Amino acid sequence: MITLTLCCVIVFIVPINTLPNFVFLVTDDQDLTLRSVGYMQKTIEQVADQGMNFTNFYVNIPICCPSRSTILSGLYPHNSGVVNNSISGGCSSPTWQENHEVSSIAATLKSAKGYKTFYAGKYLNQYGEKDAGGVEHVPKGYDWWLGLKGNSRYYNYTLSVNGTGHFFQSDYLTDQITYYALNFLNEKSVAEGSFFMMLAPPACHAPFTPAPRHEELYPDLLTVRDPAFNATPVDKHWLVQMPPTSLPEDVTNLDEIYRNRIRTLLSVDDMVGAVVEKLEELKILNNTYVIVMSDNGFHIGQFTQPWDKREPYESDTHVPFMIRGPNIAPNVSSDFPVTTVDILPTILDLAGITEHNGDGHSFKEELFKTGRSSYDRNLLVEYWGEGDASTNDPACPWGTDDTISECVSGSWCKCQDSRNNTYSCLLAISNDDKFKFCEFEGGFTEAYNLTVDPYELNNLKLDQNQTDKYLTILNEMKQCKGQTC
Repeated sequence: MITLTLCCVIVFIVPINTLPNFVFLVTDDQDLTLRSVGYMQKTIEQVADQGMNFTNFYVNIPICCPSRSTILSGLYPHNSGVVNNSISGGCSSPTWQENHEVSSIAATLKSAKGYKTFYAGKYLNQYGEKDAGGVEHVPKGYDWWLGLKGNSRYYNYTLSVNGTGHFFQSDYLTDQITYYALNFLNEKSVAEGSFFMMLAPPACHAPFTPAPRHEELYPDLLTVRDPAFNATPVDKHWLVQMPPTSLPEDVTNLDEIYRNRIRTLLSVDDMVGAVVEKLEELKILNNTYVIVMSDNGFHIGQFTQPWDKREPYESDTHVPFMIRGPNIAPNVSSDFPVTTVDILPTILDLAGITEHNGDGHSFKEELFKTGRSSYDRNLLVEYWGEGDASTNDPACPWGTDDTISECVSGSWCKCQDSRNNTYSCLLAISNDDKFKFCEFEGGFTEAYNLTVDPYELNNLKLDQNQTDKYLTILNEMKQCKGQTC
């Protein structure tokens, strides 16, 4: 507090709170390469056009729970121990809760800077289950907690409302999240202080259920037939090359999935519009960073894979990321390479916190640039494949093979995962080059020059020196921790 004396009158000038606010929205399974963002006009106009859009943003693992755990903790999956969507794979496990949840973005902002905090929507896939502490468990650091029990759904769901389970049958989940978000912002203590608000709608994850107001839109929309769509998977790893190696003539179901994914995102678009409008009404928009991203990507028909994620290809790992806020120039596109492990240090840095236990690096300075940066950066993508015979359709010819999983007749018995779908990838991105090198379990490798082959159609044949060079870098990244990353 500053005290000034003017003609014997004492005037107290109270400094305005300069800490920024954060609205952090994470969609579920939203693609970038299949152009879903283009249908979110409010999000484009109110976030991307008013800030920075990152065109080289990648996830560190293309599956929900591990990716969300990385976003929240700033740790690579090999350090968080969250490697799949099961409790045994670390998802919302007691180990995660005790060791990493306690130092999440929200917990750190609250303890270090006194932020008011809010979470609504999907958290981690096993959240709310008995072995994860039930819905009574409220992660450290949240003032308002509205965590979804289990995986994404749109109706008939349970929310933990500050530790008490509430069942909602007919309230569309995305709209319910918007409702709670606006109520939070209407609190006087929130608008007058500093807050961190995380919104995690189910869209556009299966079961791809649109809100009634959107379910008839875009009736003729077809999924993107890019060069990778129905491309025979030549010289790719075993899971992708398993039969069938071409899609059937009738892919009506793929088009319907694409349409409904877009339709579910329109409710997210409404959410963005409503929240930005509320921030503007409260006159705090100019002091708020609004971030929109996805936890992982999605493929529909690429390399004859019907639909899912889990693969190292661009469809599954290259995701949308846009941000507007204080000191960020409008309508800027940045090709600076960034990944999910960098989110925690960046948000903390924007709030004036430079110490953290994560593996990533702040890209705050990049946010304030308007010209192209000079960069040469290596990014890591890793994944641990799963096999589970109980998830396989008996109508498929694979019998009781427990090395594969999610093989169903509705997707022509092409499996979504396998134990040997275990890999780590190096993305070497500089101003002039963009290169991907992946090593799968068993030693099989794939390499793509993404500058000239953005659809990953040509697996390059590297000589031994080149292979050894990339393996050395990759092995170092797979073992890195903290500031050594």
